Amino acid sequence: MTAPVFVVEHFDAGGGGRYVLDGPEGRHAVSVKRLQPGEDVILTDGAGRWADCVVLAAEGKDRLVVQLDSVSEEPQAQPRITVVQALPKGDRGELAVETMTEVGVDAVVPWQAARCITQWKGDRGLKALAKWRATAREAGKQSRRVRFPEVADAATTKQVAALLAKADFAAVLHSDFERGSEPLAGAELPDEGEIVLVVGPEGGVAKDELALFEEAGARAYVLGPTVLRTSTAGTAAAALLLGRTGRWS
Repeated sequence: MTAPVFVVEHFDAGGGGRYVLDGPEGRHAVSVKRLQPGEDVILTDGAGRWADCVVLAAEGKDRLVVQLDSVSEEPQAQPRITVVQALPKGDRGELAVETMTEVGVDAVVPWQAARCITQWKGDRGLKALAKWRATAREAGKQSRRVRFPEVADAATTKQVAALLAKADFAAVLHSDFERGSEPLAGAELPDEGEIVLVVGPEGGVAKDELALFEEAGARAYVLGPTVLRTSTAGTAAAALLLGRTGRWS
């Protein structure tokens, strides 16, 4: 198993490579993980910069002193995968973000689709977005990532269409088998660039939305013979694409 990951804003080691991890992250390392001298840890800014470190000492309940010798940069994986996720009911949105982060999605765009029951308005919307971003951060740490997925502001249908128009491969998951949708497993994928995948709400993607997305260059695809929940479809599709593009090999 790889070393536990902790998030820091800056990598200023100072005094001969000694770095003090404090605050909430330090408290988690000392009081929850109970890390001891000699154990390995990874520090990251969540944006690709990271460092292998060795624990030197635990001080009090919230200070971990580590040896940090050098900082590395993880390049952006190719092709980059963005999932446009329609807003699910309840806490299923956080579940979707958590599992998509674990499999390796690079960005998540919340989408206020026409058939979404959940509405992100005012303070409620800001709180929900903050939860999604906090979930991505915690899931990134848990899954030992050093480049966490970006969680964008909630997008309108027109904004999603603009995103699809710029993509190197754009797909809309669709459960209408009689419509002639192609299997995503057989789609021709780019070796690099941007893949954008749209996951609709519980009630499906509306006809006018699908027409707008197709006009922007996206195509409708089916994932398989069964209908998945909106909170799990993005994870399953991303895993398929990660395997087919070679990012998991």
